[in-house]
Amino acid sequence: MKTIDLARQVVESLEDKKAEDIILLDLQNLAPVGNYFVICSANNERALGGLRDAVLDSVKRMKISKPAVEGASKEGWMLVDFGSVIVHIFSNAQRQYYQLEELWSDAKVLLHVQ
Repeated sequence: MKTIDLARQVVESLEDKKAEDIILLDLQNLAPVGNYFVICSANNERALGGLRDAVLDSVKRMKISKPAVEGASKEGWMLVDFGSVIVHIFSNAQRQYYQLEELWSDAKVLLHVQ
């Protein structure tokens, strides 16, 4: 499976669960931390956990090795790390605080779903 296909599957699963403001960034040739970032938001703890679970469930069917998961919904930030694709799930307040889109402003935006 191509890395971009994994990133698209993640985006699709987030869209299905009504994630807010989904952005897919291409980090290839910019940083050694992964090829793609997927960034999204949710407006409450329950929705944050649901988005994480949706990503994990959709990728499980693709027989991809188990990702690293960091953070918790009560903290307003979670990360699901597949190595080449890194998913950031934020509360609206945490997303505004960390401003990853600004930090990685040199990255090409492949998709932006509002």
